Amino acid sequence: CCVFLSSLVTQTSGISALPLVSLFFYVVTDGKEVLVPEVGAKGQLKFISGHSSELGDFRLTLMAPTNPGDTVPKYGSYNVFWSSNPGLALLTEMVKSRLNSWFQHRPPGASPERYLGLPGSLKWEDRGPSGQGQGQGQFLIQQVTLKVPFSVELVFESGSARAGGSQPLEQLAGSLLTQALESHVEAFREHFEKTFQLKKKGLSPEEQALGQAALSGLLGGIGYFYGQGLVLADMGVEGSEQKVDPALFPPVPLFTAVPSRSFFPRGFLWDEGFHQLVVQRWDPRLTREVLGHWLGLLNADGWIGREQVLGDEARARVPPEFLVQRAAHANPPTLLLPVAHMLKGGDPADFAFLRRAFPRLHAWFSWLHKSQAGPVPLSYRWRGRDPALPTLLNPKTLPSGLDDYPRASHPSASERHLDLRCWVALGARVLVQLAEQLGEAEAAAELGPLAASLEAEESLDELHWAAELGVFADFGNHTRAVHLKPRPPQGLVRVVGRPHPRLQYVDALGYVSLFPMLLRLLDPNSPRLGPLLDILADSRHLWSPFGLRSLAASSPFYGQHNSEHDPPYWRGAVWLNVNYLALGALYHYGHLEGPHQARAAKLHSELRDNVVGNVWRQYQTTGFLWEQYSDRDGRGMGCRPFQGWTSLVLLAMAEDY
Repeated sequence: CCVFLSSLVTQTSGISALPLVSLFFYVVTDGKEVLVPEVGAKGQLKFISGHSSELGDFRLTLMAPTNPGDTVPKYGSYNVFWSSNPGLALLTEMVKSRLNSWFQHRPPGASPERYLGLPGSLKWEDRGPSGQGQGQGQFLIQQVTLKVPFSVELVFESGSARAGGSQPLEQLAGSLLTQALESHVEAFREHFEKTFQLKKKGLSPEEQALGQAALSGLLGGIGYFYGQGLVLADMGVEGSEQKVDPALFPPVPLFTAVPSRSFFPRGFLWDEGFHQLVVQRWDPRLTREVLGHWLGLLNADGWIGREQVLGDEARARVPPEFLVQRAAHANPPTLLLPVAHMLKGGDPADFAFLRRAFPRLHAWFSWLHKSQAGPVPLSYRWRGRDPALPTLLNPKTLPSGLDDYPRASHPSASERHLDLRCWVALGARVLVQLAEQLGEAEAAAELGPLAASLEAEESLDELHWAAELGVFADFGNHTRAVHLKPRPPQGLVRVVGRPHPRLQYVDALGYVSLFPMLLRLLDPNSPRLGPLLDILADSRHLWSPFGLRSLAASSPFYGQHNSEHDPPYWRGAVWLNVNYLALGALYHYGHLEGPHQARAAKLHSELRDNVVGNVWRQYQTTGFLWEQYSDRDGRGMGCRPFQGWTSLVLLAMAEDY
């Protein structure tokens, strides 16, 4: 059963005359539900009773309109129309074709005015076998026409609520609804301040409102999904030419937040860990429920798909190239970020959850560690880079989550990916801590040496420190001499010049370069921490007045299209999730004794001001949180509203890392 609302403004004569506005309330069923209009003594519609398998019995009532803030009914003209359902795509055209100007709005003591109305009655129009008996559903529309300004309420009441208890519940509408909402708003504000303490920290009421909007939008995006996803099995041989069709996995449920309800209304694995960092502070129970659902997606090998496109409806919203999930491809294990927070919190309910979840967390980490192993011990490589097509400046690495961030110019099995090694190192650290707290001695003994080896800076230096670049870097078959050039009639094509590609460190200074610091893997006395802070703080490279750039302004890939029709994504824009990691790292090193303590603390304060200030200004200007922000002028970019990981601005304001 669906309820829609549309409106129509009727032009009236006279410049100062208030317009007539018609609101159309559509109630539509697909044939499996029941709708029964209840008619008053004068033939008007009192309310609509109905029943569906999902909702049970229900009632919809269009309350009498009033002036805003008033309780006295305001005069309105009513029209109703009841018919069989022609199909959702045809509803609007059906209504438009039946509108006519016979009707007059006649308030007492005022001149009548004509308006476009629906002719109809509450008599079933299509009687017999061609109508209700065909199971094509019902379409009932109520039109109310009146002068602005006005307030109108459509009340939905479930049958269970109406029948509950010995005393029927009073209808939750009008002043009663206002009072209930005000009570909930006050409770929300009290819980919000107790949790995040923005007022106590001296943030302005406007900044507090931004934080409340960030949290509310993220919570409002949490939903329940159910269906089958398309998965291409791992054949065990990367790049195999063997043709295998994707298969529908068994139906699964997923309770999760989403990056954007309007643009990305589905679960994304690496986004969800960031989402739950915010949700966890507000309601740990919700986070336990969400993590449990994600871990429930684990297959027999320990793999979880990075994008959950569940069911026919979800598949209809996703471009074909993103529909199939490949069981050889990983994604950053960000669900371990809220797990790490649970380990620090000491909540018995969290501990009980982690005890139940440990076997699946262990299996997931083991799959990641083994399946993404690199060419030499303690190195790792993202499987699933795009092939080196002639139209691509730099083949993407979608499994990394950083999509078009520049990697080695010529994909090969010799690559060593810095960010992936850091994610695995973080995973090993968290799993060892969890195993030790749970008393899982066998798992702790297995994971402990791996964690120690991955955290050893000598090993990290050996595989990823690029002395000639002065930073950590990826390694692979690479050359800087790649460009997109026009070549009619193909359009832009990649041209490779000299020097020719060779195995070397990849000079792509940006977010990836910072990962040993971002995930707090470096000792506060590390000789590598200073150079990373230099790069971070340099406006020629990563620093901007609006946050850290994803790719250095000095990089030849900065702001470059990846193909003729593929604009830059992680090539300079400011992203909140990585800026949040940077803030957390700077706060961490700013509170640990070492040669860089004072500088890290100062950079944290300045970066926090830049990031929070820009998100707040853009929210004030546009009313939205955005997917990313321009490093040049701070404007919001990408999709909006994006109340996924951009909601981390709340934790940045609260200095909660």
